[in-house]
Amino acid sequence: MSEGAPTTAANHRDRLTWRVRALDRIYRLLARTPLHFQHALGSLIGTLGNWIPNRQRHVARVNIQLCFPEHSLAERKRLVRQSLRESAKGLCEIATLWYRPTPEVRGLIREVNGEAVFQQALAEDRGLLIIAPHLGCWEALQVWVAQHAPSHALYRPPRQRDLEPLINRGRSRSGMHFWPASASGIRGLLAALKRGEIVGILPDQEPPGEGVFAPFFGIPAKTMTLFGKFAARSRAAVIVGWAERLPRGTGYRLHFRRVTSAVDDPDQETAATALNAAIETAVRGKPEQYQWSYRRFTRERGGRGGRYKRWRTRGRWIEPT
Repeated sequence: MSEGAPTTAANHRDRLTWRVRALDRIYRLLARTPLHFQHALGSLIGTLGNWIPNRQRHVARVNIQLCFPEHSLAERKRLVRQSLRESAKGLCEIATLWYRPTPEVRGLIREVNGEAVFQQALAEDRGLLIIAPHLGCWEALQVWVAQHAPSHALYRPPRQRDLEPLINRGRSRSGMHFWPASASGIRGLLAALKRGEIVGILPDQEPPGEGVFAPFFGIPAKTMTLFGKFAARSRAAVIVGWAERLPRGTGYRLHFRRVTSAVDDPDQETAATALNAAIETAVRGKPEQYQWSYRRFTRERGGRGGRYKRWRTRGRWIEPT
């Protein structure tokens, strides 16, 4: 991928490693099955993941205990079990989203709650920023969004770099352009907003560099400042968007909501607090479909870290050490 240029399918002809070729073949075979089979398979994998000790289960338990202290132990256990199933569904449904014809994928969008919100924000012609948390099927969200206007997203290479060609090829099929997480990429996204186009950002992961601490479910979480800077500099309309998985693999329901809080405030902590509040509101609507297996609270104020290591397993649940 060249610096400063959006990625397209033509850019992804890098030679795949044997491991990625094998994964590609598995997904091609799985793509021949209906979505309800993929979701059933994911549910089975997630159930096994809840039974067998593993990193994802431990992280989900810590996150859910931190974020839902008011829930009973039985409720937290149920939410962990459901979230692991949903996360595994997300891995399996990639077969449909990346390998089935794009018009067929669009046909899986059964309902759009807040479509008028999306259309009105787009019609303002001052650029549209979409807060797209790791909630539900964000891959389906981008497929729908990209058909309405030129669309862009910030791109950060995966830690397993050999997966990059496979990921880029799958995601770029929607028509969305992906820009590198670099100075040139940021300039490209700002230019797109000035042209009245769409920019989607997944802002609910810990930034590797600059960031501020802002509450997320009442827990101070290191949060990116980039989104607030985009909102302040572009003066674009801001909405939250996510795609809910429907029961029994019948498709997806999109949700859009206007954000009127201070995500563009010049004070970075104020903007980050507003951003996290908007994400939290969306997550509380369907918490089992959030990616709780991500270590959202690794860093703590004062440079302290290792929260996930300080919690240990006792029996079938966890307690702080």
